Amino acid sequence: MATLKDFRDERLRKLDELKQAGINPYPADSHRTHATGDITARFDELQGQTATVAGRIVGIRKFGKLAFIIIKDFSGEIQLFFQDGRVGERDPVLGRLSMADLPLLDTGDFIEASGEIIKSKTGEISIFVTTFRLLTKALRPMPSAQEGFTNKEERMRRRYVDMNVNQDVRNRFVRRSKFWQATRDYLNQHNFIEINIPVLEHTTGGADATPFVTHMDALDQDFYLRISHELPLKRLLGAGFEKVYDIGPRFRNENYSDEHLPEHVAMEWYWAYANWQDGMRFMTDMYKFTLQATFGTLEFDLGGKHVDMNVDWEIWDYATVIKERYGIDVHASSLDEVKKALSDNKLEVEQTENRARGIDKLWKNIRKDVVGPVWLINTPTFISPLAKTNPDDARVVQRFQPIIAGSELGNGFSELNDPVDQLNRFVEQQMMRDGGDDEAMMLDIDYVEMLEYGMPPACGWGFSERVFWIFEDVTAREGVPFPQLRSDYDEVTRAIYPHVKLT
Repeated sequence: MATLKDFRDERLRKLDELKQAGINPYPADSHRTHATGDITARFDELQGQTATVAGRIVGIRKFGKLAFIIIKDFSGEIQLFFQDGRVGERDPVLGRLSMADLPLLDTGDFIEASGEIIKSKTGEISIFVTTFRLLTKALRPMPSAQEGFTNKEERMRRRYVDMNVNQDVRNRFVRRSKFWQATRDYLNQHNFIEINIPVLEHTTGGADATPFVTHMDALDQDFYLRISHELPLKRLLGAGFEKVYDIGPRFRNENYSDEHLPEHVAMEWYWAYANWQDGMRFMTDMYKFTLQATFGTLEFDLGGKHVDMNVDWEIWDYATVIKERYGIDVHASSLDEVKKALSDNKLEVEQTENRARGIDKLWKNIRKDVVGPVWLINTPTFISPLAKTNPDDARVVQRFQPIIAGSELGNGFSELNDPVDQLNRFVEQQMMRDGGDDEAMMLDIDYVEMLEYGMPPACGWGFSERVFWIFEDVTAREGVPFPQLRSDYDEVTRAIYPHVKLT
């Protein structure tokens, strides 16, 4: 049975033969005039015209003086029809190949072909080829969709192959692009300004997460990769902007899960002179707009839950939900009571457990079964150190979180703009951090100073691409094109490149 090395050696032989014939197997230019999908969609209009197409070979059939090659580009597939006597002679100067050169082609190669747009005798839309060129010689065969890979990790390591053979995987990332484009469109239509903010920060904040640390040689200082967009965007509100947002990566040095990746794309917006209720109405409409533009529907079956985003959202009170489920008061319960509730529900009780983290775990145990859409409101102040307290009840903040298909798919609140209150909350968070909670927020004096100059009342909101993963109904790793994996090289790769040092 032929091995990958055997196939590669044969292709290397063909590559050498092409070079010996004066053909450049990797030219820099292509002269495509039509995408394949454009020809098939407009055949009645284009029939009889001459077109030049280009793409990857996915199939080759040869019958004496006739040959048929199927090529695929991003828009679709088309058949190339070759007939001896119709195809021109080899021309190394122009890079053109002849009918006799067809055996030098393999599936996976990229070629360019020119000819008349016709229908074959079997009714298949085709290009009746007069000239063709090799654009790229592939040295490895592309597996078929049926062959695939032997395991998921191998498929993710070579995602470029996965997307070639699995159209649904490639289409997923088209939808991912549409998701972020629709997000931008909605915000831009409502007069928000996109401003890119730094990824490297002296002090990182805006979320409960462990940061990545790196070193900047130019300043000889350690920096953090941002865990959130929040604090720099709110500095822009202090600078006089009224509606700002940013879309880009953020980094949280935590483990992988079905809903979390250490690196992922997120969006946050901040809106001066708006409050949490304005933001809740705004986001209710934004979810509909973005999901409709991405998926073409507002009804989804997700992990056994039927979610209809057309319905009116339910509104749940945080303390009421916890009280009904566990019988404890989130505002007055002791740490021991929280630990007992965790233990009774077979949830992890860590040695460094604190009340805020424990109550959050209890909530997440409820959340996993929620269908939604639900807005969760009235989160306790000690769980939300950057949100403004409710003037009617200082124990809770003006925060709103969407709960859909068992997940929190965003986070918004009326922003805290009292510098004294913010400093006190930062100090409390820093004490938690000093006590061993690596996810507690860092004390950011520069941000407090900005608040002392004055920041208007505002609403803020953020969500990550988890929203896309949930509605796409895939895990986090399936939801990104190139997930991080432990560096490794299989034995086949090591054997093919014995002269290269692979660590």
